[in-house]
Amino acid sequence: MDRFSTRRLVMAALCTALGVVLPTLTHSIPNAGSVLLPMHIPVLLCGLACGWPYGLACGLMAPTLSSLITGMPGPAYLPAMVCELAAYGLISGLSARFIHTGRRTRDIYLQLVSAMLIGRMVYGAVNALIFRAGAYSMEIFLTAAFVTALPGILIQLVVLPALILALEKARMLEAPYAAAA
Repeated sequence: MDRFSTRRLVMAALCTALGVVLPTLTHSIPNAGSVLLPMHIPVLLCGLACGWPYGLACGLMAPTLSSLITGMPGPAYLPAMVCELAAYGLISGLSARFIHTGRRTRDIYLQLVSAMLIGRMVYGAVNALIFRAGAYSMEIFLTAAFVTALPGILIQLVVLPALILALEKARMLEAPYAAAA
């Protein structure tokens, strides 16, 4: 394992731990999980910074560990959240591999937005087809995924690109597919 793989493994573990800690810090605020989306930030960061295998693992493990350790998310919400967050980690990592315009900031935004949109589509699809079949409508999906979550979406769009660029500038992070760019 080279030093960058070790860095990515450590970063993925840190992101997974943040996926457990951040929600506990915000859940004293009513409905904060649905509004601020604290578990999404470390999973998206992991995929963008470490690549799809690490992002996928973080997306699977963060909500599962959080549920086991803190009870959040509850059993009724856990399966759909695991699917959604796994999609975020996977797609952010894949988009980091394939989206390269030559401008790093633009790349990060395109990678992030594609992961955010596809992750939300996965969340809506698994709820509509599996976990809440018959009780889930387009109105419920749009309200939950975009209206209620708007503050969290804005936080992600402001914090994640700035954080990734700052970590890269400080040489604490290497773009996962820099050689392919």
